[in-house]
Amino acid sequence: MGARITTKKLAKNVLISVIAQVISLAVSFVMGLIVPKFIDGYSYAYWQLYLLYVSYVGILHFGLLDGLMLRYGAYDYDELDKKRIRSQFQCLLMITSVPAILLAGISAAVMQGADCIIFILVAVGIVLKNVSTYNSHVFQLTNRINQYVVVTLAQRITYGLVVVLLLVCRVTDFYWYCIADLIGDCVGITIGIVFNRGSLYFGKSLSLRDTIAECRQNLSAGFVLLLANWTAILLMGSARMVIEWHWGELVFGQVAFAFSLTNIFLTFVTAVSVVLFPSLKRIRGEALPQMYQDIRQVLSPVLFLALLFYFPGCWIVEKWLPNYADSLKYLAILLPIIVFSSKVTLLTNNYLKVYRREKSMLIVNLISVALGFGLFALCAYVFDHLTALLVCTVAVVMFNSVLSEIVVMRIIKVRIVKDFIFEALLTVGFILVASLLDLWWGCLAYFVLFAVYCLLNYKAIFNLFRRVVRRRAPAAAEGEAPAGALPEDALSADPDHPDIRADGGNNLHDEGKE
Repeated sequence: MGARITTKKLAKNVLISVIAQVISLAVSFVMGLIVPKFIDGYSYAYWQLYLLYVSYVGILHFGLLDGLMLRYGAYDYDELDKKRIRSQFQCLLMITSVPAILLAGISAAVMQGADCIIFILVAVGIVLKNVSTYNSHVFQLTNRINQYVVVTLAQRITYGLVVVLLLVCRVTDFYWYCIADLIGDCVGITIGIVFNRGSLYFGKSLSLRDTIAECRQNLSAGFVLLLANWTAILLMGSARMVIEWHWGELVFGQVAFAFSLTNIFLTFVTAVSVVLFPSLKRIRGEALPQMYQDIRQVLSPVLFLALLFYFPGCWIVEKWLPNYADSLKYLAILLPIIVFSSKVTLLTNNYLKVYRREKSMLIVNLISVALGFGLFALCAYVFDHLTALLVCTVAVVMFNSVLSEIVVMRIIKVRIVKDFIFEALLTVGFILVASLLDLWWGCLAYFVLFAVYCLLNYKAIFNLFRRVVRRRAPAAAEGEAPAGALPEDALSADPDHPDIRADGGNNLHDEGKE
């Protein structure tokens, strides 16, 4: 079983990942704010369309990688059966190559122009994106955060440097920016292979019979989680699709710009999330409810504070990209998505995966997607109202977050209904002041609303601070445990715990370690 995790080590992993995301943020800044300055609206819209479609190719591993993550998420690298994991990489290549070849062939035969180029590049992305996901999953499930960060940074920096080179050379054809994304994936995959000494990619694997049996177990364990994750992506993606179908490429480009600015912030959340899951897998079940409350009490105020930066950021973007001024009106409505998407990505999804409640995740997401599709279609094809569609997008994401938290609360026996009410009111308040008031008056009004929110929640924040201080003081005085450590009985995943057992009862070493 994997090495124990203390809160100090968890905080260190989070810090490393967040620092890396500061660099990644610079790349996102280039993508979100520099590129639109130098390419025309149609090229930007086609590039965003490629990014939208390629974000869904992850479904084509059919849960294989999610199964690996769920079953082996509590083991260290040296404990892995390399032959067993390697055999699944070979399965992944076969599974993804078939739809990639079919899509490329059909696109070349029946499509023309930009659409043909987009779908051929998406076909290439089917293989590269899934291999890249395998790469990152290997580092996450073995809790090798430093290597994960290096691979992620190499991938993002390569992407950014190629894009900068294209801008310097005044390249305006959208497909070169799509190719830059694929080049970044290739670099990340190469570095991942080097870090793993090729042992998880090449060499002797299990027999064909054992490979198929292992693949079936991983698909069985991960397929529901895959659908849950895919429907979560579809939740916001469906809104963008309806916009492109009904209002055309230019309006889609304007709204996609607002979504891309929102995604810049969400990169930080993803960084913390990939650190948190393998750490939670190594913590005993009785410590998880209190950790949930502690993380949430810090997370919510920080996320709502981040909304305050909309106002100075909006002023900067207005000066830099006047052609995208309409996008800032959309951003005022869409920005609260970061609050609720962050809580789902960071907290509820990770907890549901730890407790192996993938079916609950899927049900919640299916309900949300069905609700979203209905509302989006109504706003577009009945009322023809873009603003109403964007408001519905935020409402559906909020609904998904609250419903997910209700499911988690029933598992860990925690009640935070009052927080839901405060957060909903603050969200509505932000949208109203950002949309109706002048920029700096809106900033002042939201600051007042946020201050009131903090006053209403000061007890929870104070209690959390006092608990952290109390935990550190005895450790420092008595030398019994490192500062910030969880209690001894909370450390290391318990292989006998029915809810959080990583391998689903299968012995990882059936074939022996290499």
